[in-house]
Amino acid sequence: MPAILDSVTLAAAGGGMGGLMIQLLPFILIFVVFYFLLIRPQQQRVKKHREMVESLRRGDEVVTSGGLIGKITRVADNELTVELAQGVRVKVVRHTISEVRARTEPSRSRRADNDDDDSDEEARS
Repeated sequence: MPAILDSVTLAAAGGGMGGLMIQLLPFILIFVVFYFLLIRPQQQRVKKHREMVESLRRGDEVVTSGGLIGKITRVADNELTVELAQGVRVKVVRHTISEVRARTEPSRSRRADNDDDDSDEEARS
């Protein structure tokens, strides 16, 4: 009789590992769904916001997280000076900018200006 109990115990132990996997499968599927529906899109939004904040420059029209709309007049490392109305300027932390409404054209470098002037002189000759 004890030999029969041992074989039943061994059979139950072997089947228990498969039963454990079946029990964990719903949790694994839930994690995968959460990753693709919640975690990954949030990471992409954070990356997009970081890129937007890093590319801010003078003249951009921005909206702060408090809802204030203004134009950037000065850019420092971690702070921006935003002009809300004529003569009304406030300093805001760079990461509190939630949206850029209008971007300014990137300024041309002095070297590019000099190259254009040289090519104009050559064309005139």
